[in-house]
Amino acid sequence: MRRHITGLLGALALAAGTLAAAAPASAAAPAGLPAATTGTAVAAPAGPGHATARGAAGEDVPAEFGSDWHDPVTAGPAVARPGTRACEVTLAEARFRDFTPYRGDYAPPTACGSAPWAKVVLRLDGKVKGRQYDRLGNLTLGGVEILRTSTPQPSPDGITWAVEKDVTRYRDTLSRPQPVEMLIGNVVDDTYTGVIDVKVTLTFYAAERGPGRPAAPDTPDRVLPLTTPAVTTPRNTERLLAEVYATGSGGGCEEYWYLTTPDAAPYSCKAADGPYREVRVSVDGQLAGLAAPFPTVWTGGWSNPFLWYVTPGPRAFDVQPVLYDLTPYAALLNDGRPHRIEVSVAGVPAGQSGWSTPTNLLLWQDEARAVVTGALTRHDEGEPANSSRWTPGTEHRLDTGGGHRLTVAGYLDTSHGRVTTTVSREVSNTSVHRWTDGEGLDALTATWTDRESVTRGATTTRTERTYTMDGTTTLGAGDRLRTVLSLGDRADTVTLRGGRPVDSSRLDDRYTGDATYTTNVPRDQRHAVGTTTARHRLYGSGVPGGCYDRTVATAQGTVTVDRRRC
Repeated sequence: MRRHITGLLGALALAAGTLAAAAPASAAAPAGLPAATTGTAVAAPAGPGHATARGAAGEDVPAEFGSDWHDPVTAGPAVARPGTRACEVTLAEARFRDFTPYRGDYAPPTACGSAPWAKVVLRLDGKVKGRQYDRLGNLTLGGVEILRTSTPQPSPDGITWAVEKDVTRYRDTLSRPQPVEMLIGNVVDDTYTGVIDVKVTLTFYAAERGPGRPAAPDTPDRVLPLTTPAVTTPRNTERLLAEVYATGSGGGCEEYWYLTTPDAAPYSCKAADGPYREVRVSVDGQLAGLAAPFPTVWTGGWSNPFLWYVTPGPRAFDVQPVLYDLTPYAALLNDGRPHRIEVSVAGVPAGQSGWSTPTNLLLWQDEARAVVTGALTRHDEGEPANSSRWTPGTEHRLDTGGGHRLTVAGYLDTSHGRVTTTVSREVSNTSVHRWTDGEGLDALTATWTDRESVTRGATTTRTERTYTMDGTTTLGAGDRLRTVLSLGDRADTVTLRGGRPVDSSRLDDRYTGDATYTTNVPRDQRHAVGTTTARHRLYGSGVPGGCYDRTVATAQGTVTVDRRRC
């Protein structure tokens, strides 16, 4: 086995060698939708306060990781819930030990009124103990994917965790009986003993009329899963979004695509065009949308599961879809004939798997028109850029830069007049990857930007997303592996009407970690230590009080800081 591989696959390969030698353990708001559509992973807070040598709850911080640690917790907020009549429905309840999906049936509740509801909140409660990898999971309702998640790695004594997500936008799907399917692919044998036990519920909050009462939000009239490229949309569609749950996963080098190198470079993971990736949507073969993928790090990533036992990286438990405004193409799609809508990931070597891109189409319809007509008036695509320059040496270096831009526009003659929509998007990525022969040193500094502007009538929404990754893994004397890593997820959004700002929001989610352990030894000889800090900040009109700011820090699996500043 190689001495060092960075990324999720490396963690799995490394863990395999370690666990095989171990004795058995004792009994782990985007633009274009309403502001409250993003989800979060939650766990019971460890309590307020700050400590250095002691945990937030007052317990001593252990010198090393033991057989138990704090349940996983993120710094993000729980989903806000209205104070109206609520009804809960169990959507799925299963114990995953292999790749057999859970299948069931869903029926909407009757005690909270019919759709539309003020809000619908999905909650996943999970528990697992023993030994297990991080696993990727998804849940579909009537073929519509409504949750994509991954799991934490368990302690020998066991952990529990929870994930919450606002799923109100799937009102069309939730309003009628549907088949349910959920899968968290898992392996349980003599070595990997963790059975993943989950329960998923939906809580519906009734919409009520009157002053101060929550009304039903503006949600899509139809939600269509893109199960085949050929799709026929309703002929009176006046707004169209696509959401793509894009993840590099499932084994192989695309799980950590940001570290791949051109074929000539002496590195363990190859991609002919290097690490630049771009998620694209096309309509009838023409590029209709592009986006930068989020560089998700799963809970075994960067060869060091001790970084993630308590505080996962941004989005690891709640994989958020990439959104594309395809409204300029609505006139073309409204002709009543099937059209091809396809999703691809640029940069993936030809014939290589490793990316999953389940897609839903969200459609708003003009109730006063049977057919909405119009035209696509503009398609302006820049030349894609992608270059990687390898500099050999005692410390190899790969400098990568890439980017792409696209502007599309179209109009629709609706019952409330002609509405023109212009969508502009520009993505870019720069990275510096350094490593030594044998990869005893492996380091990456990378930034991704995704700038989007959507003008619909007199309203313009501009969003600038920035993702960052800065990490180094080293394998030193005595097979001590150390990973130092920081991750960032930031988005700034402003809405203008008639050229004047009317709304704005800011997300700033940051993670830092430093963990060390001895490789290729039984679990009780790893002598692992690690500290992490996660800080999640939100500002804007969609945030209660206009501000949310929480920091959670850990040491050796104990929560040492749980502080709120707003």
